[in-house]
Amino acid sequence: MPLSSPPVIRSVEAFPLRLPRDFAGAKGTAGSPTALGRKAGAYRWSAVYPALYSENFETVLVRVQLDDGTVGWGEAQAPVAPRVAATIIEDLLAPVLEAERFDGGPEAVEELWWRMYRTMRVRGQTSGFMLDAISGVDLALWDLAGKLRRTPVARMLAGPQARTRVAAYLSGLAGADAAAKLAAADEAGRTGFPLIKVFFDRGREDFLAWLDTLAVRVAGRAALAVDALWRLDLPADEPFLRELEGRRPAWLECPFPPDELDAYRRLAAEFHLRVAVGESYRTLFELDAFLRERLASVFQPDLGRCGLTGALRIARAAARLGAAIVPHVSIALGPQIAAAVHFAAAVTECEMCEYNPHVLEIANAYLVTPLAFENAGYAVPQAPGLGAEVKLDELLRDAWPA
Repeated sequence: MPLSSPPVIRSVEAFPLRLPRDFAGAKGTAGSPTALGRKAGAYRWSAVYPALYSENFETVLVRVQLDDGTVGWGEAQAPVAPRVAATIIEDLLAPVLEAERFDGGPEAVEELWWRMYRTMRVRGQTSGFMLDAISGVDLALWDLAGKLRRTPVARMLAGPQARTRVAAYLSGLAGADAAAKLAAADEAGRTGFPLIKVFFDRGREDFLAWLDTLAVRVAGRAALAVDALWRLDLPADEPFLRELEGRRPAWLECPFPPDELDAYRRLAAEFHLRVAVGESYRTLFELDAFLRERLASVFQPDLGRCGLTGALRIARAAARLGAAIVPHVSIALGPQIAAAVHFAAAVTECEMCEYNPHVLEIANAYLVTPLAFENAGYAVPQAPGLGAEVKLDELLRDAWPA
């Protein structure tokens, strides 16, 4: 119900953060899926493909406050260079939003998303850091919306049909060696995870052998999906893809670099593989070809890159094609993870949500009420908004400038 006298957005703040983490223990999971090689400034190159990773935990926290004192928490996906998204929020987005009235309705969030997007649209900033920044603010606005309407975001979106529990899949197998990773796979099977994602982090023959070993280990308990980390090439990798096709993975994620559409077209035409994409794309515009040409059957919007507003657009378009929706969750504090859980709880076509125990452990350390996870599933927060109130003083105490 609309508010008779909507409050005004008083402030929009961004906090670029860099937190320590057990880098060795997290190897093979979010933020460190492969072995890392030489340094590149504050970051390190992947040893197997050209991308930079941080040894630390980097993100941008967003706080939007109304003049009635209500606070909304959001977060932008920023595993490297969080100062960039934070500067965009402070210099470009905050002036656009501050002093605007906000009644907490979905239409109000949508209107403000477009206002933020249009600030740099004609200058070419329709993806990348700009959209990451917008997404962090968008999540904070949805948190405010739920608080103003006094309802959890999932219920605000889906009404009584919103789930109260969301199944999860295990993202990667942590461990320094094969024995540790096999032990992690055993534990995942015992816990009841329906699916384990395996990163393509080694040579092709070695990887196929490793995938076979894991398949035997978790047979009858969990399916396996493969995250190719954008490493594949056609036609050179046709033999490898044929071998992978024969193993019937639950999905093949990110097989090619995001801009190599012709490779995705050939994959769709010549192979029987369930392709998953999403984390590299921020908007429905970027995913247009994948949807229009049916180049993927699993879509993985990252709430820290798409925002809830963008993720819902992608989900609606994908659902019309009968595709599955599985939100991507990588390096994230509580607001990002909570947003992904609410999204999954509200979207009928969502099969499950990504889970990384090391990431959730860090996120929960800085939440007033930790996100509950047990029996291979998330409990959907039932507090108004996202249910991810941040202990900012403790977070800033433990972080150092990013």
